[in-house]
Amino acid sequence: MIRYLIRRLLGIVVVLLLITAVTYLIFFVLPSNPAQLSCGKPCTPDRLANVLHFEHLDLPVYVQFWEFLVGLVAGRTFGAGTGLVHCVAPCFGYSFRLGAPVTDLIAQRFPITASIAVGAALLWLVVGVAAGVISAVRRGSVLDRTLMVSALAGVSAPTYLVGLLGILLFGFGLNAVPVSGYVPFFDNPLQWAWHLVLPWCVLAFVSAAVYTRLTRNQMLEVLGEDYIVTARAKGLTERRVVLRHGLRSVLAPIITVFGLDLGSLLGGAVITESVFGMQGIGQLLIEAVHQLDLPLVVGLTVFSGFLIVLANLVVDIAYVFLDPRVTYDQ
Repeated sequence: MIRYLIRRLLGIVVVLLLITAVTYLIFFVLPSNPAQLSCGKPCTPDRLANVLHFEHLDLPVYVQFWEFLVGLVAGRTFGAGTGLVHCVAPCFGYSFRLGAPVTDLIAQRFPITASIAVGAALLWLVVGVAAGVISAVRRGSVLDRTLMVSALAGVSAPTYLVGLLGILLFGFGLNAVPVSGYVPFFDNPLQWAWHLVLPWCVLAFVSAAVYTRLTRNQMLEVLGEDYIVTARAKGLTERRVVLRHGLRSVLAPIITVFGLDLGSLLGGAVITESVFGMQGIGQLLIEAVHQLDLPLVVGLTVFSGFLIVLANLVVDIAYVFLDPRVTYDQ
């Protein structure tokens, strides 16, 4: 187990280095000049040169990239003397536009995104898998067709459209749930959950459709296997055959998709946050792109990449417990 984790962690480091290098090069070879944005008006040549030096943008790109990597593990400083700015590790960069380290900005916004992502993910996983199992067991029935039509609607509907319809119907029409805003969990747990009900349901409706179709297809294939026929011949109840033997065999591909979806969503639920007016990581990224805040864009992109890679690691470890045929040596 330890050797397996070490190999996987080394692989994660390599992948993150590649993601960071590509991201850094893409955004810092663009024609826009971050120093020009920080310089203000009027921006004289001398003032621009001072800003370039302060932000270390007068250094070669490979030196800037190396300083960025060092900042992730050891922190980073900008300027000198009374104007010195320090960014503690892990330093994902410093937003001179907002006057704060990217790490601090992520820490402020991430709880909102995590609240949306985790709650919606758990909801769509339970609903999607349950609907897929029921649909497979009742194949060809009215219930099966109803669930598949609902799944098709969920797959086809854009998230922003479902969100706006939810706001129109349950917010303005029925006045049943809040349609915007976020309440921190520790301020009021009930209000925290109540303000997230509609975003959770919107994301769950769109994403659960994929899990319903995937689970149904996998279950139909597994239920025709010889070991399932043998289990039924031994007199096991249908419930035990389906849940103990059938469902366990189809969890591996479901967990794979779930890990990737959750990792991506934790990096910023851009559309959902925009529709429901929640200032999470997604909204922070949109603002950074609009304002050409390149250090913030790079930091958020690298952070999102880290979450996706971490989700992959968790999925790989989960495989070993879900499928005994998978070993740590693979």
